[in-house]
Amino acid sequence: MTPEAQIALLKTRAEVFHGEAEIVERLRAGKRLRVKLGVDPTRPDLTFGHMVVLNKLRQFQDLGHQAVLVIGDFTTRIGDPSGRSAARPILTEDEIAANAATYLEQAHKILDPQKTEVRRNSEWFGKMSFLDALSLSRQMTVARMLERDDFAKRYAGKTPISLVEFLYPLLQGHDSVMLQSDIELGGSDQIFNMLVGRQLQKDAGQPEQGVLAMPLLVGLDGERKMSKSLGNYIAFNHAAKDMFGRVMSVPDATMRVYYSLLLEKSDAEIAALQTLHPMEAKKQLAAALTSRFHGAEAGVREREQFEKVFSRRETRDDTPEFSLAKIGSGAANVTLVDALAATALLPSKKKIRRLAEQGAVRINNERVSDIFVAVKAGDIVQAGKRVFAKFVE
Repeated sequence: MTPEAQIALLKTRAEVFHGEAEIVERLRAGKRLRVKLGVDPTRPDLTFGHMVVLNKLRQFQDLGHQAVLVIGDFTTRIGDPSGRSAARPILTEDEIAANAATYLEQAHKILDPQKTEVRRNSEWFGKMSFLDALSLSRQMTVARMLERDDFAKRYAGKTPISLVEFLYPLLQGHDSVMLQSDIELGGSDQIFNMLVGRQLQKDAGQPEQGVLAMPLLVGLDGERKMSKSLGNYIAFNHAAKDMFGRVMSVPDATMRVYYSLLLEKSDAEIAALQTLHPMEAKKQLAAALTSRFHGAEAGVREREQFEKVFSRRETRDDTPEFSLAKIGSGAANVTLVDALAATALLPSKKKIRRLAEQGAVRINNERVSDIFVAVKAGDIVQAGKRVFAKFVE
């Protein structure tokens, strides 16, 4: 590809691209770009929100450029303040290490591991002295930090901002200096941090990195950014059944975004899908995403099972069985609430009671509101959309 054709492709679906002209010149000179993506292992699972930037990084790999995945095992101790209204909780070193180990395995479901350079920023920050940290902090002013929308809102609202949070953008920017990155990838909430990297590279006498920001993926509620803390997420490690079911809960209006950012469908391909019934389009979306992480057979199987449950009102082939004789004081005296609680498929009896009040509990496909009704051998109980249990003697 010509440099111009590469840039046109790489800008597809991107929200912002700073330094485009400089990157074109490097491509014309035959440079193989070093493309940096940083992830902080704050939790054990990557979500489909991460998939948006990982897809773009894989695109760089396919064009022959060097992907550099930075595991922020040091910066996680601070916590990225981007988009936050309060400080993030502090994790222990053991928690960070455990999360980092799972991140690599999951990221390689999208990236080519043979073409990915993996670095941890503890490699350089772990060797920094306090004097080094003070020298780095001199490169940023408080006024510049308060240009950030999230900091400005917290300051105006008198919500505390710790000095260590002010340091986070500097640390992320210093990663770019240490790696001599040509481009940094991130979500649109990372633009400020990534531009700090450009400035620090300039101060260090390095060519400034381009900044390529991708849109933030909306979560299952169709409104807010996908986030584990909000519960509106789909994780790479979700079981095929759960992954398919969660995609099917996406609002119809959000499907176009998922087809574009996750499956990288073109506008023409997405327009063609509009001829389908929304339910069919969503089933195809769920099957395609489930297949990507669990294999084509899983996508087909989960579609069949979904249709079996929600179209034909039958039970899944893999519905788990539980013995009533092992619950309570005997098979003849087990109430619905005790039976469901014993399965451990739901977090608490309070949750079971709430589902029943909402009309979301069924026995043999008949809605039940009385949680103290007796459960008999052979009964199949459904709680919510995705919990099924068959009870035997």
